[in-house]
Amino acid sequence: MSVIGIRRKLAQTSLALVVLCGLVVTLQAQHKTSSAPSRPAPAQHSSAPSRPASRPANQTHTGPTNTRPATNMGNRTGTANTGRTGTGTMNRPGTGTMNRGAGNVNRPGAGTMNRPGGNNTGRPNGMGGMHNGTTNRGPMGSNGNGRMGGRSTSTGVNRPVPGRQVSMKGGGTASIRPNGQIRSINRNGMQINRGLNGSRTIVSNRNGARVVTTGRHSGYVQRAYVTRGGRTYVSRTVVVNHVVYTGVYRSYGYHGYCCYYGYYHPYYWGPAYYGWAYNPWPAPVYWGWGWGGAPWYGFYGGYFAPYPSYPSAAFWLTDYLISANLQAAYAARAAANASAAGDAGGGGDQQQPPANDGGGDQTAGNSGGAVAMTPEVKEAIAEEVKAQLAAQQSDAQQQGSSSGGQQQSSGNSSAPAEQVPAALDPNIRMFIVSSDLTVSGDGEECQLTQGDVIKRTTETPDDDRKVTAVIASGKKGDCAVGKQVAVGVDDLQEMHNKFEEQLDTGMKELSTKQGTGGIPKAPDATMKESDIPPPPADNGAAKTLEQQQSEADQTEAQAVKDAFNQGS
Repeated sequence: MSVIGIRRKLAQTSLALVVLCGLVVTLQAQHKTSSAPSRPAPAQHSSAPSRPASRPANQTHTGPTNTRPATNMGNRTGTANTGRTGTGTMNRPGTGTMNRGAGNVNRPGAGTMNRPGGNNTGRPNGMGGMHNGTTNRGPMGSNGNGRMGGRSTSTGVNRPVPGRQVSMKGGGTASIRPNGQIRSINRNGMQINRGLNGSRTIVSNRNGARVVTTGRHSGYVQRAYVTRGGRTYVSRTVVVNHVVYTGVYRSYGYHGYCCYYGYYHPYYWGPAYYGWAYNPWPAPVYWGWGWGGAPWYGFYGGYFAPYPSYPSAAFWLTDYLISANLQAAYAARAAANASAAGDAGGGGDQQQPPANDGGGDQTAGNSGGAVAMTPEVKEAIAEEVKAQLAAQQSDAQQQGSSSGGQQQSSGNSSAPAEQVPAALDPNIRMFIVSSDLTVSGDGEECQLTQGDVIKRTTETPDDDRKVTAVIASGKKGDCAVGKQVAVGVDDLQEMHNKFEEQLDTGMKELSTKQGTGGIPKAPDATMKESDIPPPPADNGAAKTLEQQQSEADQTEAQAVKDAFNQGS
């Protein structure tokens, strides 16, 4: 064959091979296309990024935020987070309305806020989306970086704090801070917790009574009281700087834990009085409290200032509540300083002297900026006051129509023994700190003192029965505003109990002032006794508290000795 013939033959063979390879590739592509599952078309929205239809709307994932205007924000505008935890902007906390409907006498947000399993589009702080029935919340004023997303747990916040465990001679353990101070002791049924500022809380059970000491001459003794309609009530004999009074609490369990103790109102007024306190007055009231020369007011003057005028009793009561806590904090601080001075001369509780819990000029705090309580925080407290007034109005109506018991927060009179405690109620977010408490966040401890304000951001306790909260307002030297911390559910419950107790006292005080000083006259301001009679005082309460203090002194001394012997 000639050279030209050979070349033609090779060209024809190459062309055939190319055609054959192309056919094989085509058949393989057709096979893959026919066997691959179909992908659903992404849902389209004119103002929202597309999202695959197969992804639940409330599933947490990283991605762009929804830029639709937030709804139901109490006149706040901003960007809403519909369950995504990307790096989009979050709304600042609502100022005053906290997503609550004006004039609604039900609990704020009822029917719309924090419903398990639903969507939470357009909520304050960009906290959209629900996952496993729990709100995906973030810290106040922060970006939606997903740190608080998903299941409502404080696992990421409640990291172990530095220190060491010491086994005590004779049983028990002590937790020691790196600087050698005692953090906590658990021995023979007694739990001792030491604050960073030297405060001490002691809890034990003695002869069937729960004994809680919160200061040298303060605490309470709690005993079983009565059972009505299958509900168990306990009595508390409270001692505050040698002043004794009693109260009733209802005990109940929740998710296998027993027991939580909820404040039970000893008296109530007619429903119209609660409505008068809840709704706006005909004109703003200018009220002089007469605090100008009070030492406590001078001490905390940079942190708290009363409203210049009061559009309703709810705002008057807000200032009453905050001032009551600050007055109590000042008195406790003075008593602690006096006790420390006495101990320095004669032994006793000398481990850590009380620290300055925030006073003076109040120009800077842990956060490095001004620490004055903001109008937004006061407005949020006022909304909690309104919500509680609405709940108490409902209770008063039930009391007037039947002999049924009071509701506990958002519960009802026929609630079973197991009930969501107020500390975990989705409709209750703001808590005024009612006693000194050391908390931790991200492995660091900080101090809360009475009159600080925190906002709970999760609802499901972790294994230590703690939830996450963000510091909304704090005094000089206390936890930095905006810091996320783990707080015990029991501690939150006691804060709310104190809130309700002080609100009762404020309503009683207001009933004596209505119709005077510009405050309009109130209807139906006659106090009526509760269906549970007040308990008699435990005459031995003060002595019991003193005995517990003495035992705690000895236990702490032993812990210090054991810690020294075991070295670091």
